[in-house]
Amino acid sequence: MKTSLLIAAIAAGMTLAATAEAREGGRGMSLPTFEELDANADGGVTMAEIEAHMAARADARFAEADTNGDGALSAEEMLARADSDRAERMANRIAKQIEKADANGDGLLQMEEIQEARGDRGERRGANPERMFERVDANEDGTLNAEEFAAAQERMQDRRSRDNN
Repeated sequence: MKTSLLIAAIAAGMTLAATAEAREGGRGMSLPTFEELDANADGGVTMAEIEAHMAARADARFAEADTNGDGALSAEEMLARADSDRAERMANRIAKQIEKADANGDGLLQMEEIQEARGDRGERRGANPERMFERVDANEDGTLNAEEFAAAQERMQDRRSRDNN
């Protein structure tokens, strides 16, 4: 019974920590090791140790964002942190894309490499213009009227909104 309770507590703590970090942009988003959580090195992790670890991580994130060290976060500091996190994520994504698609190893992507890397993924994702047209041509007359066009725009906007959240 104690073991089940401890496992549930650890899982809950890790879920809370991961959720909090994801909300803050995923910076440093890694699960702690057992040794990091077992602060007193007694071979067991208590809920108090999990909470202490989470608090320490939150304090560190706050201190990192508090660039002027005044113990408070201004809108500018929070925006700078968000921009930094976003830029870091984007840089990582771009580096991975280049690594995957850079066939000639020059560290740059030429159009041919991009097209080769894309392959038929574009068609599978709905980038086939004919298929897209057929989907929005509700009355199947081979022409888009203003209502069909507006409905398609609205669906795309809704999709973008969902994807950005």
